Amino acid sequence: MEYMSQEGYDKLVAELRQLENEELPRVREAIAEARDKGDLSENFEYHAAKREQGRLLGRIRFKQRVLEHARVIDTTRLNSDNVGLLSKVKITNLASDASMSYTIVSPHEANMSEGKISIKSPIAQALMGHKAGDTVEVTVPAGKLRLRIDSVAL
Repeated sequence: MEYMSQEGYDKLVAELRQLENEELPRVREAIAEARDKGDLSENFEYHAAKREQGRLLGRIRFKQRVLEHARVIDTTRLNSDNVGLLSKVKITNLASDASMSYTIVSPHEANMSEGKISIKSPIAQALMGHKAGDTVEVTVPAGKLRLRIDSVAL
C-alpha cells in the first residue's frame, strides 16, 4: 500500500490519462505509418516506434499498479506535532547554519525543485516521529549531518 496526498493522486491520474489518451494513440499511429512503408525487417522507423510503444506500455502499467495500491491520506486525521507523511518541516543544518524547508511526501510525489522529499529518503527517515526543537543525526552520502527541527506543520 502506498500512502499519498490527494494532490499527488490526482497528478498521477492525470499523467496516466495523458499517456493512455494522447501518447499511446500517437505511437500506434506511428507504427501504422511505418508498417505502410513496406519491409518491416529493415524498417528503422517501425522498430523505433515499437520500442517506444513498449516503453510507454511499461510506464502505463507502472502507474496503474501505483494507483491500484494508493491510499489518499485524510489530512484532518494527521498529528501536526510530530514529523510524518505530508508534514512541512523547517530544519537547520547545525554545521553550516543553513535553513531548509521540506514537505515529506510519498516517493511518487518527491520533487526536490518543489521542496518535496520522499518519506524513504535518509533525511525524512531521520526526522520521522520527532518534534520541533529536536536535534537528529542523519547519515547521507556526503557524511553525517546534525539537523535541528525548527518547526513542523501540515
